[in-house]
Amino acid sequence: MRKALIVWGGWDGHQPKEVAAICADLLRKEDFEVTVSDTLDAYKDAGLMQQLDLIVPVWTMGTIEQDQLRPLLDTVHAGCGIAGCHGGMSDSFRNEVEYQYMVGGQWVAHPGNDGVLYEVNMIDSEDPLTQGIGDFEVTSEKYYMHIDPAVKVHATTSFGDVKMPVVWSKTWGEGRVYHNTLGHQANILEIPQVLELMRRGFLWAARS
Repeated sequence: MRKALIVWGGWDGHQPKEVAAICADLLRKEDFEVTVSDTLDAYKDAGLMQQLDLIVPVWTMGTIEQDQLRPLLDTVHAGCGIAGCHGGMSDSFRNEVEYQYMVGGQWVAHPGNDGVLYEVNMIDSEDPLTQGIGDFEVTSEKYYMHIDPAVKVHATTSFGDVKMPVVWSKTWGEGRVYHNTLGHQANILEIPQVLELMRRGFLWAARS
C-alpha cells in the first residue's frame, strides 16, 4: 500500500481542512494509506518522510521554517511525488524561492476575484492525464501565474491573447510534481472534471 501525507493549514479562505478531507478520501479510494496533518512539523518527521510515496500540500500563504522546508524539498528530490491544487500549493510560503522552483509556478493575481466564469481547455486529448475529460467551464478565481518554462502544460485558460497554464507537471530531481490551479474551495474541487484531474495527478505523481 502506497503512503501519502496531506498537510493542511494557512489561510482559512481556501477551506484547507475541507479540501484536505476531499483529497484524503480520493487517495483512500485508490488504496493509499493516508496521514493527514495540520502542522508543518510533519515534514520534520524523518521516519514518516522516508516512507512516503506522495505529498499533498494544502497550505496557502503562511511561513515555513527551514527545518520544515528542507526535508520537504529533499524528500521530493529523492523521488517522492508531490501534487496539489490552487493556492494550497502555488501560493504557499511566498518568500521561499526554492519551494516555488520545485512547484513550477507561483500565483500573482486573480483578476475579477472569485466568481469569474471561464473555460479550461485541455492541451492534448491523448495524454493520460487529460484523455476523455474535455474542455469545461468553471466559475471561480482565475489564476494568473508566473510559470517555470520547464513545466509540461496539460490545460490552459485564456487571458486575452495569453494562454495561461491551469494544469502542469514537471520533475524535481527524482520526484514528480503535479499542479492544478483550480480548487479555490471545496465545491470547486468536487466538480467532476476537477476531481478527475486531481485523481490522475495524484496517481501520476506518486512514487511507483
